[in-house]
Amino acid sequence: MRKMMILVAAWLLVGNTAMAQSQPVIGIINLEQALFNTDAARQLEANTRSQFASDEQRLERLNTELREIIERAQRDESILSEQELQQLNSDAEERQVQMQVIAERLQNAWNQRQQQFIESQRQFLGQAIEAVVEEGNYDLVLNAESVAYFNNSYDITALVTAKLNELAQ
Repeated sequence: MRKMMILVAAWLLVGNTAMAQSQPVIGIINLEQALFNTDAARQLEANTRSQFASDEQRLERLNTELREIIERAQRDESILSEQELQQLNSDAEERQVQMQVIAERLQNAWNQRQQQFIESQRQFLGQAIEAVVEEGNYDLVLNAESVAYFNNSYDITALVTAKLNELAQ
């Protein structure tokens, strides 16, 4: 009886080992996150912020002015004339338009730089993914955006980001 139990235990152990070996090794990657967490992406963001710092400061200044106009209108509404209220409203609208123009310019510049960055990094991203797949013996790598749910233990995004940083040196 004891010999039979040892044989069954050994069979189960061998069976589980064989099953574990037959399971595919799967990785999940968030491509955008892998790219934009790199040192090169951080440098791009710093350069872009530096280049457009005056626009961002102007945007903040306009936002402060707009808040002050709104606060004054609310605070002094009962003592201001109709003409003064219309002037405050006109000033507020002018600030909003200026803010929208600057914000759109900043957003367009950022989008354009991101696209250029993605294009410049496409080849390196492919190399990094291939290297991580080889090192980890992955059988299947899926894009995180196309997976409804996955356990974080499958996430190889950080590995790909590290490999991208390594390739950039």
